[in-house]
Amino acid sequence: MQNPRCHFLILFIQLVSIISFCHYVMLIRGEDETSPAKVDVGIILDLETVVAKVIHISILLALSDYHAAASRSTIRIVPHLRDSKKDDVEAASAAIYLLKDVQVQAIFGPQLSTQTDFVIDIGYRAKVPIISPATSPSLSVKENPFFIRGALPSSSQTKAIAAIVKNYDWRQVVIIYEDSSYGTGIVPHLTDALLEINTLVSYRSVISPSANDDQIFKELYNLNTMQTRVFVVHLQPYLASRLFLKAKESGMMSSGYAWIITDVLTSLLDSVDPSVIESSMQGVLGIKPYVPRSNELNNFTKRWRKRFRQEYPDMDPVELNVFGLWAYDSITALAKAVEKVGTTAIPKLKKADSREKLTDLDALGTSELGSLLLESMQNLTLKTGLSGEFRIIDGELQPSPYEIVNIIGKGERSVGFWTEKDGVSYKLKMNVKTAKSNNKQLGTIIWPGESTIVPRGWEIPTSAKKLRVGVPVKGGLEQFIKVEIDSKTRAVTATGFAPDVFEEVIQSLLYAVPYEYIPFPIAHSPTSQDYDDLVKKIFSQEYDAVVGDVTILASRLEYVDFTLPFSESGISAVVPVRDDERKNAWIFLKPLKSELWITTGAFFVFIGFVVWVLEHRVNKEFRGPKREQIGMIFWFSFSTLIFAHRERVTSNLTRFVLIVWVFVVLVLTSSYTANLTSMLTVQQLQPTITDLYDLIKKGEYVGYQEGSFVKDVLKRMKFDSSKLRSYSTLEEYNDALSRGSKNGGVGAIVDELPYLRLFLNKYCRKYIMIGPTYKAAGFGFAFPKGSPLVPDVSRQLLKVMEGELMNNIIRKWFGNETECPQKDIMVIASDSLTLDSFKGLFLIAGVSAGSALFVFLLIFLYQNREILATDDSVWQKLSAIAKVFDKEKDNSNSQLEKPEANEGQTATLFVASEASPEILPDIPWQSPEIRISDGLGASPAAEGFSTTEPGSPVHETITRTTEER
Repeated sequence: MQNPRCHFLILFIQLVSIISFCHYVMLIRGEDETSPAKVDVGIILDLETVVAKVIHISILLALSDYHAAASRSTIRIVPHLRDSKKDDVEAASAAIYLLKDVQVQAIFGPQLSTQTDFVIDIGYRAKVPIISPATSPSLSVKENPFFIRGALPSSSQTKAIAAIVKNYDWRQVVIIYEDSSYGTGIVPHLTDALLEINTLVSYRSVISPSANDDQIFKELYNLNTMQTRVFVVHLQPYLASRLFLKAKESGMMSSGYAWIITDVLTSLLDSVDPSVIESSMQGVLGIKPYVPRSNELNNFTKRWRKRFRQEYPDMDPVELNVFGLWAYDSITALAKAVEKVGTTAIPKLKKADSREKLTDLDALGTSELGSLLLESMQNLTLKTGLSGEFRIIDGELQPSPYEIVNIIGKGERSVGFWTEKDGVSYKLKMNVKTAKSNNKQLGTIIWPGESTIVPRGWEIPTSAKKLRVGVPVKGGLEQFIKVEIDSKTRAVTATGFAPDVFEEVIQSLLYAVPYEYIPFPIAHSPTSQDYDDLVKKIFSQEYDAVVGDVTILASRLEYVDFTLPFSESGISAVVPVRDDERKNAWIFLKPLKSELWITTGAFFVFIGFVVWVLEHRVNKEFRGPKREQIGMIFWFSFSTLIFAHRERVTSNLTRFVLIVWVFVVLVLTSSYTANLTSMLTVQQLQPTITDLYDLIKKGEYVGYQEGSFVKDVLKRMKFDSSKLRSYSTLEEYNDALSRGSKNGGVGAIVDELPYLRLFLNKYCRKYIMIGPTYKAAGFGFAFPKGSPLVPDVSRQLLKVMEGELMNNIIRKWFGNETECPQKDIMVIASDSLTLDSFKGLFLIAGVSAGSALFVFLLIFLYQNREILATDDSVWQKLSAIAKVFDKEKDNSNSQLEKPEANEGQTATLFVASEASPEILPDIPWQSPEIRISDGLGASPAAEGFSTTEPGSPVHETITRTTEER
């Protein structure tokens, strides 16, 4: 048996050992819990560039500020910097190293879009978010789910540039961009933005990053020979510096030129040599993301400069730019996302399955944290970011206001702002108050050449040829345009209405526009060129403008732009004046058109038929043999024309129909009488044809002007091509109309109003204009599509037309239109009345007659409903109904003879008058006795439109009826 003391000692020692072990374990666990979890973040930059160094310092300060603010945080972000050396493969290699060996949970960078395009694919495989400041629009956040853009894409500034262009009403722009992914990405977006404001990109100038000075100078010389003087430059600072130096040498930084630089160049203007800015970039406009000023930003800028000098002591001083601010905000957002994900130990990348001969890509694991970080960062907002409101939605940094600056001296001066909501404004609206009207313009801008006058946006190049103006050469109508060529000097001169107006407009412009006329022959042959061919010469760039009697057409607007019209518009026809038709034996038919005659006759017959249907069963005057009843239909209806009918009518329905019809006849006869009286008594010039479509019906030949679009108009109106003849002079018009279609001429001349008025001014008593007039846009001057001359010429054209100059030109070429006495060139419409004028009357008459017929039919079927209720066949029922309808209706109140007296005569008496809606019950077919009331012994007097005799006694009526049968 052991000693109890020894046993107690052993237990005590064991207890102490257990307590000590537990305390030791707790100390170890306590140390693990207090030590922060490390999150590795990769950074890929082109450290040879100034922008990369600016971003690098901003990232270091962002991490330092985060760790200082979250000193008790359980997470520590460790950056791992790699240099991509401006090479896509190096950037991809750096990403693989960071993911495979360092096992980073996120990567910031690279800078270049081509490098980022490689890296985001690698990040997608490892499920690690890539936060890149690449600006190319070709990198789509939607197509790359693990890509987060930490800078504004270059496409976001295109609307701001377009707003500046629109603010100064520039109609054409030249884009100068770099031949790289950085430069080409903005072009389609900028072109679309300019097209939305009706501004064309007249030329795209592509400059290679490796281009030498001679190549740049040659390209600028090419631009200087063009008309456009507005240039949008999308180049990186080094290439842009060389471009502006050569532009200065080429004289393109003088008055009249406008230069706009994009956001990257404007934001990195500090990296451009100051001597280049002072000598070659004065007056340039630039846009850049707006960064609001704040105390935090000022303090950060001081700390950034100090840290930059510490990291890069051998470099010249560099200023902080927006890319550095975006990098600071991006890392701050990443740190907040990491902290939001969790405070536990961050897991490493999950290794790929082990196998033989793994490549670096195959050996990449997948991050368990990457998807969580991506989800946290895709929609994140920093209200107090250094760059302003740093807001990421669906992985894309949202646009901020753009600041518009003017380069003056050694730096820049703010002249306005642009926002998606308010557009261009002088001051940025920081609240929702309504902007003042004077806030819609930019501040005072000093343009190139130290000019304060806004450039027009285009010029006629001094080294280029004169404005080549095409003019039509034709054999007639010289009042509008006449082209002559000097036999010795071959100089071309153009005279006439159109050239005079054009020359007045050009002389009234605020700038000189040298021009020369180029003749364009329009020969008199089927295969000759016409005005459409002349207009297309502008589209083929053979002419710079066309002046003449050229009509503005929709089909021609597909190739050129027209100024406002300088003449009246419309297409009409001229026909000879006919002889006095009062001697015509058939003039009494002229007051009404043929379709009105036919319709009136048809209604006469129809009304007569309706009256017969309503009356022939109850009115003896509408009874008799079939031929007499048919004759009565025509006699009664046509007799209403002169109100000569003597037949009385007894039905109220008939009276209703006749009241309406008599009113229609009254209106028709009154209109006929008035129109015939006018034709017989009024002496006036009347056209031989009153409507163009009458020419088609009669097969007449039609004339038109050679080379005119009127030929196509006539074809669309269904004129036969074989019936069309072309002429060139007013004398030919006169000769063709005088001879007529049957003698080798034409029945009408169809042309535009200016030509027809000129023709009628010369032959005012022989011809007359007929309607209708088809609208056209009139004459205009044609220029290439998007030509800046169009709005200027149109404005000056209006001034010329509103003044006395236009009246002087008209009198010079067309004389005084009041010189011809008793002329009538007003459009004459048809003098015969048409069916359209009486459609309403015929509609009322038709509806009233049809309604009466329908009511009669209902009453008749109701009265004979016992026939329809029999079990006979349909044919038998119809036969029975027809017999009853043809049989005269007995209006007497009693039957004098018994059925036994005459088995062949069975009468049913209806005590119902057409003048009363009440109908008494039917009397049975067989009745032993028919009693006649003394009080109803005589039928009521019939009513009609003529004087009628008193009714006969009932027994006399029945006796007479029996005798007739």
